[in-house]
Amino acid sequence: MTCLNLATFTNSASYGAYPLSIAPMMDRTDRYFRYFMRQITRCTLLYTEMVTSAAILHGDKEHLLGFSPAEKPLVLQVGGDRPKELAECARIAEDMGYDGININVGCPSSRVQDGNFGACLMAQPQLVAECVAAMLNATHLPVSVKHRIGIDDLDHYEDMANFVRIVSAAGCRHFTVHARKAWLQGLSPKENRDIPPLRYSDVHRLKQEFPHLFIEINGGIMNLEMVQQQLQSVDAVMVGRAAYDHPYLFATADSEIYGKVAQPPTRHEVAEAMFSYIDFWVAKGLKLNKITRHMLQLFAGQPGSRVWKRHLTENSCRFGADSVVVREALAQIPESAVVPSVNFPA
Repeated sequence: MTCLNLATFTNSASYGAYPLSIAPMMDRTDRYFRYFMRQITRCTLLYTEMVTSAAILHGDKEHLLGFSPAEKPLVLQVGGDRPKELAECARIAEDMGYDGININVGCPSSRVQDGNFGACLMAQPQLVAECVAAMLNATHLPVSVKHRIGIDDLDHYEDMANFVRIVSAAGCRHFTVHARKAWLQGLSPKENRDIPPLRYSDVHRLKQEFPHLFIEINGGIMNLEMVQQQLQSVDAVMVGRAAYDHPYLFATADSEIYGKVAQPPTRHEVAEAMFSYIDFWVAKGLKLNKITRHMLQLFAGQPGSRVWKRHLTENSCRFGADSVVVREALAQIPESAVVPSVNFPA
């Protein structure tokens, strides 16, 4: 089973190939997590963690941006506010084989604000438009923007619509909207993911008033049933924390969302598919827990989940630990004890 590459498309309608994605998450969506998720879903669009433009231009590119071809389709998320720097990042992303590039206009952390990027850029739509225009001029890759419905007192629907209007005039056709506002002062990034109420109706209205744009919704989406419901009002759905806490909920995404004829892998098959990958990286000097920390929730809600997590946690930090640790943990969970259907969290 194969899925389309985002880089082969340049117009808004073609984004319809990806109605489901997993959100970029700091300290979560690194290359090891992405490879793990590819053993569960082949078609869901994946994103990197946010990487700053300065890090891309001056850091170790292979360490920061390297990925396995198996992770594609894959979009690089970048943070920055300087059009020339972002244009160069877009060229680098294209040269490295990414399928798209996304600008972070949603992160509310104080560190990000100090760099004048992330959610605070919602107050500077013209600057975001200049960044988008520079990136589009530098690459053939699709350029998208991930933003909030608002920040601080700029939280009315009209404020968001004005932001989208200005940025889309620069050529952006794909907007991923976190359906919560962000308070730039007084709330931590974690609190900004939970405390401001979800306002899905604002995102639905945005799609109605900008039908020519590809509008993707993010925030509080917990399972594929909710994804299907949202797809009645928007073009795509991005799932964040639920994908990390319950990765196996994506086991039927290729068939239910993408219409692919595919037998979902069992949880045991997902773990087994990681053995050779684990040993490849351990042989290169990587500590096993850098990979297995992303696998802890594979059996979430299933008999044996505690045994699985305990064995991996206690043994993955040992010197020389490799796939044998995962094999041992897996052997403690008989396949007959695992519910074959996908568990959807409430």
